[in-house]
Amino acid sequence: MLDDIRAGFRRLTRHLGGSPDDAFLKSVGGVIHVGANEGQEREQYDKLGLRVIWVEPIPDVFQKLQANIARFPRQKAVQALLTDIAGKAYDFHISNNSGVSSSILELELHKDIWPDVTYTDKISLCSTTLSDLIKDQAIDIRDYQALVMDTQGSELLVLKGAEDLMVNFKFVKTEVPDFEAYKGCCVLDEMKSYLEGFGFREIHRNKFAEREAGGSYYDVVYGR
Repeated sequence: MLDDIRAGFRRLTRHLGGSPDDAFLKSVGGVIHVGANEGQEREQYDKLGLRVIWVEPIPDVFQKLQANIARFPRQKAVQALLTDIAGKAYDFHISNNSGVSSSILELELHKDIWPDVTYTDKISLCSTTLSDLIKDQAIDIRDYQALVMDTQGSELLVLKGAEDLMVNFKFVKTEVPDFEAYKGCCVLDEMKSYLEGFGFREIHRNKFAEREAGGSYYDVVYGR
């Protein structure tokens, strides 16, 4: 079965003429994208005709996201901090690179790859879970077969707050390191083990950054 999925990815990549990272998007109707930032993938999603739920916690970044997707009627933005528990207050650290590296976690070995990235501010945010967000927003989860995460180390917390939704997803794409980029962050082996418990297997991995002393950052797609 896994070989069939990988072969399908290769066919989709040739058909799309793009990266195998995102070939899975051709076989879904909707995406939940957690850690939206300013919605950089909005054009790509629109070209594929996808429904999109964007989730972004930082208030001023969220406003930019809303403006950026305003002309895409199938895309919706929700301001929320997602973890594994609802109603918990977090210090959310704001990074100096337009918020891209912002996290609930402190920076650790991240600086070995991106030494110019620092935290310049922090705000207090109250968390919710993806399961609660889906209920509160009256979203039909059946319309969204892919989950994309880029939450700077807290991706496993997002998944743990969505356990009852996992049966719906065909694909999960996540950014994940194999070293402690953020203090206490999820690493590659932990992500693999957790998703295998829901029947997911890795079908594509792209290394996009490497630490000189050892360790890499990846975009990984899991499917079932």
